[in-house]
Amino acid sequence: MDAAASGRPGDAPAPGPGLRAVLFDRDNTLIHDVPYLADPAGVRPVDGARELLDQLRERGIAIGVVSNQSGVARGLISPDALARVNARVETLLGPFDTWQVCPHGEQDGCGCRKPAPGLVTAAAAALGLEPAACLVVGDIGADVAAGLAAGARAVLVPTPVTRRAEVERARRTAAVAGSLAEAVGLHLAGLR
Repeated sequence: MDAAASGRPGDAPAPGPGLRAVLFDRDNTLIHDVPYLADPAGVRPVDGARELLDQLRERGIAIGVVSNQSGVARGLISPDALARVNARVETLLGPFDTWQVCPHGEQDGCGCRKPAPGLVTAAAAALGLEPAACLVVGDIGADVAAGLAAGARAVLVPTPVTRRAEVERARRTAAVAGSLAEAVGLHLAGLR
């Protein structure tokens, strides 16, 4: 489900080796996690998110959201409520170039639910990019796995809910950072 997409891949050379877009998980990455968030009033951005997103926009790097929202499949969130929450995210954090949301449950066997690569490949396609030009940033192993499965780069930004095994796996297969700014900075500087 693509809630909003505008292909703004940008013509200027991107910083870092081919980085043209950063795709963020929504919950516990851009905003504080509230399970099955259906009320836009509950949207609270994580510290530094707006500033980082504005810096990326200024540099001509496309930004998107790739988010599992199984509450829709479970009947805990209506599609309209999800759209209102995502609109509130944009009000607080600014516009995103693409939103890719998986409304399915774990048992649905879809190709878009992370750790499957579908959301990442759909976001890259919506931006007119190859996944290799994208960086996926998230707080759990499924975010990293989806990015890597799609052929993108990935960084894990652990939170208290991130499992130790997910952190160790990300250290071996991708990268781990202490903050959103550090996660993106690693790639903007061309260090990874």
